[in-house]
Amino acid sequence: MTRQLRLELRRPVSYAREHFVPGPSNAQAIAMLDAWPAWHGGALALFGPTGAGKTHLARHWAERAGAVILDRVDPKLAEVSGRPALVEDVDQGIDGEALFHLINMAARDGGGLLLTARKAPATWDAALPDLRSRLNALPAAEIEAPDDEVLEGVLRKFFRERSIRPPREVFTYLLRRIERSIPAAREIVKRLDEAADEAGRPISRALAREILEDDTENLDLFDG
Repeated sequence: MTRQLRLELRRPVSYAREHFVPGPSNAQAIAMLDAWPAWHGGALALFGPTGAGKTHLARHWAERAGAVILDRVDPKLAEVSGRPALVEDVDQGIDGEALFHLINMAARDGGGLLLTARKAPATWDAALPDLRSRLNALPAAEIEAPDDEVLEGVLRKFFRERSIRPPREVFTYLLRRIERSIPAAREIVKRLDEAADEAGRPISRALAREILEDDTENLDLFDG
């Protein structure tokens, strides 16, 4: 019998708060973002590792605050006049003078500024002495790598989106072994779904082990 091809349904990305999984690793960041617009100086830096959920929280804030989302490579300051702004991945490179002006503009009426990065603002490059002092004083909220509560929550969310309800032991197994990031959780759910469909098997701890052990074997071959 010819196997029927599966259609991969792509859902639009949602940055709604109800789609974000809260937990100890992101509680401080959520609380500080919710304190808007009472940020000191009107600005806040949200920092943490790749895949921790910074973009989700930042885009939700931007929608709530009516903020303009600026390109860090070419931040057009004229777009910011009288309204809040969001700039992501600031530690990957931004014009120092533009950043200095953005921070100053954040304190004006109607202004505001949220910056995201992987590291705390005190570590960002700053050739301008005045910018250095601004960054050292910038309020910052850290979002940590997902803890077990968050990681299990996003795994359940991604399985639920595919109408899959794995046994509890699958979550226990994955939590101990996958990379602690939201993209990694999304990828393993996708691979488990595809492998189960390909083999005509239910998603189980054994299937998860096969996939992860295969990854380890391939990595060993590559390293060798």
